[in-house]
Formats: sequence, C-alpha cells, structure tokens
Amino acid sequence: MTTLDIDNINVAAFDPMPSPDDVHARLPLSAAAKRTVMQGREALRNILDRKDQRLFVVVGPCSIHDPVAGLDYAKRLKALADEVSDTLLIVMRVYFEKPRTTTGWKGYINDPHMDDSFRVDEGMEKARRFLLEVNELGLPAGTEALDPISPQYLGDLIAWSAIGARTTESQTHREMSSGLSTPVGFKNGTNGDIGVAVNAILSASRPHSFLGINSQGRTAIVRTKGNRYGHVVLRGGDGRPNYDTVSVSMAEQSLQKAKLPANIVVDCSHANSYKKPELQPLVMADVVNQIRLGNKSIVGTMIESHIHAGNQPIPEDLSQLKYGCSVTDACIDWESTEKSLRDAAVLLRDVLPDRLG
Repeated sequence: MTTLDIDNINVAAFDPMPSPDDVHARLPLSAAAKRTVMQGREALRNILDRKDQRLFVVVGPCSIHDPVAGLDYAKRLKALADEVSDTLLIVMRVYFEKPRTTTGWKGYINDPHMDDSFRVDEGMEKARRFLLEVNELGLPAGTEALDPISPQYLGDLIAWSAIGARTTESQTHREMSSGLSTPVGFKNGTNGDIGVAVNAILSASRPHSFLGINSQGRTAIVRTKGNRYGHVVLRGGDGRPNYDTVSVSMAEQSLQKAKLPANIVVDCSHANSYKKPELQPLVMADVVNQIRLGNKSIVGTMIESHIHAGNQPIPEDLSQLKYGCSVTDACIDWESTEKSLRDAAVLLRDVLPDRLG
C-alpha cells in the first residue's frame, strides 16, 4: 500500500544531508578555536553576572556572503578588539541565516552559491569553515539561531546567540534556546512589544523536551536543562526606536516585574536607526551617554557594519558584486565602525568600573 497520493504531496525531494558528526570530522574544532569560544562565553556570562564591567558589542556584517571579505573584516576587527579590550568585549556578528518576511536570499547556509541551487550541505560546511577561521584569529562569534538543527553543526563555534524579532515568540526557538550553550539575546517583537522577549527569557530558562537531531543526525528527543543567560535586545518596532532612556527604563521595569536580571542589549540598527545605517553611530553614542549618566542595565550593543557602507542587490553575474558590501541590510563602513567603537572606549573607560559597585 502506498501513501504517495496522500503524504508529502508538496515535497519535491528529500536530499541527503551529512550528519553533524560527519561535518565535525571534516572540520574539527581546533585547540585555538575552542579556547576563543570558551573564553568568549565566559566573558559574556561574567558581564551578564556583573563580574566584568565591560560593555559587549556584537558588530559585523548583516550577513556573510563572501568568506574572503568576511575574513578580511574579521582581521580588522580583531586588531580593533585588542585595542579596546579593557573597555569593550568585541564579538563578531557572523550571520548565515536570514529570516524573510516574504521571499529573498535566505543566507549563506541555505544558498551558498547565491544562484538558487540551495546546496545546504555545502553551505553548512562552508559556514563551519568560516567560523573556524574567525575563532582561530581569537575573535569570538555571535549569530542568530534560526534553524533548530544548525546548532548541532555549528554550536561549538558560537559564543553568543540571538533570537530574532520574528522568532522570539516561537515555542520552537524558546525550546532550542533552553539548550544552547551560549548566552541568548531575545529581541523584542517587530511591533516593539518587549513582553514577548521577557516571556521568551522565562521560558528558555526552564527545562524542555522536544524533537531534534543528535550528532549522528538521527531524530532524538532533546531534553534541556534550561539557559539562565537569556537577556533582552531592544531593536525598536513599527518604525520607532526604543533605545531612549524612557524605553530602557520601561524595559528594566518589565524585567524586574518578571524577577529577571536587568540585562539589556541595544541593537543600533533596524527600527532603532530607522533602517538608516548612518544613524547607528548616533544610537551608539546615545547609549554610551546613558551609561555615563549612570545607567547600569545596558550590558551590550549590536551594530551592522562591513568594509564598505550601504548594501547592494545580488546581480545575475556574481563577478559584479562589490567587495565588502552587504547584500542584505545596509551597513556602516569600516572607518565609521572604528571611530564609533574607539570613541565609546574612550568615553566609557573611566565610568564602567563604577557599575560593579
């Protein structure tokens, strides 16, 4: 008896995918990369626990599409990270998966050749190779946890994870976050609602059991312990920013009411900069000023940055792509990034130690 006429009627194919163990065997975690990941996670946990007074900054391209330009950026960022390390903990933004409101390029893992060939098997290995190279520079990486299977392939190379505004309310992503080995930032909803992020933090802090895969690629019941390092990411909503002092104070009150630590990250892009990348340094400067004036809840920021400013459409002839320029959201350029982070380090150097008091 066949089920062809009733089951999977809209599925064109089931293409094989190598298991996480297979991919790890081809691209094993090096000692240098492991050290970077562990030190990065520990530093982030210490910031969230108020044992480290520094501000962490997740900065980098909106998405990775060219690993050569991405590594070029990473090398520049590593030099800057070392320069400001007494004040800022720099985490490179390494996003491979792009959620879409309707359609569009879904990222380096989903379509690494940018030609609608959707070689996810190749994309996963290429993503892992890139993460290895970044971590081997001594630069910790942060990413968006979008696909619940990807962490089995890449999770050992990630120091910080974000759950996006479109998925913070998703039970699947809250359950997944409860088992992630990293601190997790939950963004407020696309409408600006912080309540969904607070609820997500509470949910992810508790144990869950759900369907997933194990390292052999077999379907498994994943049983988690809960993740106590969830925190809110303010990214604005409905075209309005929410990084101002009133919005931050309201976020603090929401966290206090839920009996959660007052740990807030400000995303300088998206609605907080009205989707105008050139405004991101102004948001960063405002956050720095709030900290100088006594704010103790803002523990981190996010900035979308690349070698060159702006963004570009994906051309049919990929050789026409401009080097070091985003193909998703527009970014600020490297020079603006350097200035923004150096200015922040100078202005915060003398005031951050007081936050531990």
